[in-house]
Amino acid sequence: MAKKMMAAVFVEPNRIVLDEKPIPDVGPLDALIRITTTTICGTDVHILKGEYPVARGLTVGHEPVGVITKLGSAVDGYREGQRVIAGAITPSGHSAACLCGCLSQDGAGTRHGFKPMGGWRFGNTIDGAQAEYLLVPDAMTNLAPIPDALTDEQVLMCPDIMSTGFSGAESGKVRIGDTVAVFAQGPIGLCATAGARLMGATTIIGVDAVPARMEIARRMGADHVIDFSKTDPVEEILRLTDGRGVDVAIEALGRQQTFEAALRVLRPGGTLSSLGVYSSDLTIPLGPFLAGLGDHTIVTTLCPGGKERMRRLMEVIAAKRLDTQPLVTHRFKLNEIEKAYDLFANQRDGVLKVAITP
Repeated sequence: MAKKMMAAVFVEPNRIVLDEKPIPDVGPLDALIRITTTTICGTDVHILKGEYPVARGLTVGHEPVGVITKLGSAVDGYREGQRVIAGAITPSGHSAACLCGCLSQDGAGTRHGFKPMGGWRFGNTIDGAQAEYLLVPDAMTNLAPIPDALTDEQVLMCPDIMSTGFSGAESGKVRIGDTVAVFAQGPIGLCATAGARLMGATTIIGVDAVPARMEIARRMGADHVIDFSKTDPVEEILRLTDGRGVDVAIEALGRQQTFEAALRVLRPGGTLSSLGVYSSDLTIPLGPFLAGLGDHTIVTTLCPGGKERMRRLMEVIAAKRLDTQPLVTHRFKLNEIEKAYDLFANQRDGVLKVAITP
């Protein structure tokens, strides 16, 4: 095997470049996978712009699909040549957070102090997936074999986008017969829409202003799609619900405006499920919050990870309950990664997600 590989490396704000790096050594609990398909996430764009800090020289990316090339000496239950995915969140399985059932927060609240998003390691605290090879830590906790019948692109959304979007509906405890509003129909919002439908919501209202995304929202399960550039979404949602409000509002953008709108459309006792990553303080308005007396629930969620989560998501795809392939709108080779970032970061040409292959 060659000892060097190509990887998308963070150099400095506004510069992620393709560069040569050593192929990682494999420890006892690790697995080395050869990346066959990966993608760019909105979080990677925050890294590119310097809005989320990572170490210079880090390989970016956290959505891997690949083939096992080498297994650590202590790894059991897998074989070289096996097609696998790993979640964007790679829990160890034995931390305090994991043993409390919160795998995504692995590493948070240690003796070294509070560390948010502790379970997110790829492209954050260790080298990530936008490369020819990826070292997966704690392989027996994180590697999920891909069913033979599924293609790379069919499972590409499982490591992050699908897992995150579904978690918005799961954390919101959507029930059969619920009315749900989903603010923003980007890739995560679209998966939140699909997740709400799968959990039994019977009226789903999507909010966006991009025609292509609004159309996909309908295919993903939205019964109504509101164009916020033409209609006040709060007024329209209250009209559609005869003034009752929604049982669950999912915020999938990460802005004050959408967070506040999600709060304003809740029925008393409703749940605001927040998936957005916020870059400034949020303000909770007194009126919609009913002075703290509305029995509201506000819940936040980080993308769940681990091999069992990945297995369940791939089962959804295999059972044809959801097709995420329409989210892949553009395809690039790894040596075109800088071009792919330029397109994705500037949201040109109707891009939703890009597929990156070696």
